[in-house]
Amino acid sequence: MHYGPCTGLAAVSTALLAMSRRMEVHDVLRTIVASARELLDAEYAALGVPDDHGGFAQFVVDGISEEQWRRIGPLPRQHGVLAAMLHQDAPERLADVRQDPRFGGWPAAHPDMSDFLGMPIRDGEETLGALFLANKRPAPGSAPGGVDHPVGFTDADEELLSLLAQHAAIALTNARLYERSRELTIAEERSRLAHELHDAVSQKLFSLRLTAQAAAALVDRDPVRAKDELHQVAALAAEAADELRAAVTELRPAALDDDGLVATLRDHVRVLDRAHAAHVSFTCEGVRALPANQEEALLRVAQEALHNALRHSGADRVEVALARTPAGGAVLRVRDWGRGFSPSTVRKAGRHLGLVSMRDRASGSGGRLEVHSEPGKGTTIEMEVPGG
Repeated sequence: MHYGPCTGLAAVSTALLAMSRRMEVHDVLRTIVASARELLDAEYAALGVPDDHGGFAQFVVDGISEEQWRRIGPLPRQHGVLAAMLHQDAPERLADVRQDPRFGGWPAAHPDMSDFLGMPIRDGEETLGALFLANKRPAPGSAPGGVDHPVGFTDADEELLSLLAQHAAIALTNARLYERSRELTIAEERSRLAHELHDAVSQKLFSLRLTAQAAAALVDRDPVRAKDELHQVAALAAEAADELRAAVTELRPAALDDDGLVATLRDHVRVLDRAHAAHVSFTCEGVRALPANQEEALLRVAQEALHNALRHSGADRVEVALARTPAGGAVLRVRDWGRGFSPSTVRKAGRHLGLVSMRDRASGSGGRLEVHSEPGKGTTIEMEVPGG
């Protein structure tokens, strides 16, 4: 699609407005990629958001079908020309990316690409991602490769993509802030619900205890009234059980139902990594879907262990690892390199660090929990659940 001066300005304005209106990070990424491909008349476009392990946390493409994308295989690593966009300020414009010495070939199902334009998306000193465009379409009626209408990206294309990248940085930063704000709001709401649950159940249990005491006092001298009090005890116990059941359902992480343990835990770690000075990382090896009670127990133990490491250990690095066991279960390890504690104080530390609660969650899901710690050498929390 080719634009005149007025229609071109309108198209750019439309693209920028579309970016600014999106609130979810993934939606922002897709809008950026689609806008860049359309405005610059490229056959293919992609946007990569780097992780901290030489790969991409997210990689969004436009111009490739879902089936073709599945056949291409795993996300690319940060190498060659892709890496250049993440480690330099300047754009990269190539007449034929295949002739670049950094080019390492395509996967079997990857479409062939020639002319290339890449642009980093930066927020100050931080590289948020990089835009990649390939195969500029020739102008209508032009002869491909002709002198008057050469195929390939131009200075004007580079300037336009630079403008898009600047606005993309703003839109992506805003989307991240929105998601972080939403996560904090959810956390605050969950905390409020927990307090309300505590108050409501405490009142029910207090009434239950008084009624039971009254029934005990009446057993010998007024069995009929004692029987009535015991009926009341049963009714109060049923009410308390209903409230607890409803609260547990409400407090179960929604993302766990929608996305599963691996994605939910990965997202949680990313939030903590951004929010704390310590570097928090997550790795996963071959873990498949587990029974709901096991997934929730593993998530809760990971959250508690991370809370302890970030608030109490003084560590500057925390690692979360989830791996599949030979029997088809899963093992979770949360390790920090902080101050640790002595096994001789494990009972006191257990109360302080919520180890009792973590052990209860592990045993309640059919698993086990182990704690390894030593003063000055950090702490490792390990939880394993059996296979189905």
